[in-house]
Amino acid sequence: MLDVESLRSCFPALGRAVDGRLPVFLDGPGGTQVPQSVADAVSRYLTTSNANHGGAFRTSRLSDEVCHAAHAACADLLHAPSPDEIVFGQNMTSLTFHLSRALGRTWKTGDEVLLTRLDHDANVSPWVLAARDAGAVVRFADFRPEDCTLDLDDLRRRLTPRTRLVAVTCASNAVGSIPDVAAVTRLAHEAGALVFLDAVHYAPHGVIDVRGWGCDFLACSAYKFFGPHVGVLWGRRGLLESLPAYKVRPASESPPDRWMTGTQNHEGLAGVLAAVDYLADLGGTEATRRHRLVRGMTAVRDHEADLCRRLLRGLAERPRFRVWGVTQPERVGERTPTVALTDRHRRPRELAVYLAEREIYAWDGNFYAVNVTERLGLEERGGLLRLGLVHYNTAAEVDRLLAALDELP
Repeated sequence: MLDVESLRSCFPALGRAVDGRLPVFLDGPGGTQVPQSVADAVSRYLTTSNANHGGAFRTSRLSDEVCHAAHAACADLLHAPSPDEIVFGQNMTSLTFHLSRALGRTWKTGDEVLLTRLDHDANVSPWVLAARDAGAVVRFADFRPEDCTLDLDDLRRRLTPRTRLVAVTCASNAVGSIPDVAAVTRLAHEAGALVFLDAVHYAPHGVIDVRGWGCDFLACSAYKFFGPHVGVLWGRRGLLESLPAYKVRPASESPPDRWMTGTQNHEGLAGVLAAVDYLADLGGTEATRRHRLVRGMTAVRDHEADLCRRLLRGLAERPRFRVWGVTQPERVGERTPTVALTDRHRRPRELAVYLAEREIYAWDGNFYAVNVTERLGLEERGGLLRLGLVHYNTAAEVDRLLAALDELP
């Protein structure tokens, strides 16, 4: 069980009052706040070991140690077999474009790529463009509008022997739905396709297990799990070794170096390491880091489930709002605590402005999940208001939100 009040003290932003009121951060799906340990790690790197890679001198050696440790930490976070399978980059979007360019070179005219309408566009456009360049066909699996869950039957029907890649989200950043990615992976592999998972939105909410899920690639972003702006890509070693990487000539032919273009954001990697260690600390002080991460993220999931049930029940009592996605409190295991809604009287932007005036921070729009808002018929109406709970949020903050909505004219 999480000691939420204690862990909140680790986040400086949560205690900074504005006009006598503490902000309620419900903007986590767009980027979480960071604990002091992450900020300290970035600062410490810049003041004690700021150097480029591979030098014979002390600061370069210290810098390389930090970077190697960040690879090991992310391997534990994702349950990757080796730190050498972890690739860092500018962000998930850039890494996905990089990988899609390489994978696209292995496709030919008539090959197929299967995407979903539940995904962020960062897991759509890179594959659409790579397919276009290769002459491959793009197909889309639908989701059920009534609860915004992925339609596995539709996905199964769209798989063919020509499918080369299936790309799917681990959790919708717009409506919170969590697809059964292990089932998707089994279906894709039976058809002979590779699987790419977008875990950007899922990462702060649950245990990631690339071995258990059986996928071939997975990407996430540290700024969504309490770290700095750094993208993380995992890939099976054999694929990282065999795919045609775009790189400069002196770069190593071995992963991960052959996939990491240019000088990395070393101070950012120091922050990534600290963010993973923060999450591991939520699981106690004994056992391996991976075991502590599993315990910590399980506790996070339990706390967030309680908050999500509280919010869903509260919104159900306020019929002017419609929640999109899984709405039954007993089904919170099928979603993250990211709750998207519309109001019969006001547009999402008006709601976001109203809440912001009361120091309650929430996003509005489509959040780059354009296929979701288009499929729901909401794009021209301004999309959705997104209320994103994470583990540092509290029941009192949920109640404050609901009270503010009650005062909405």
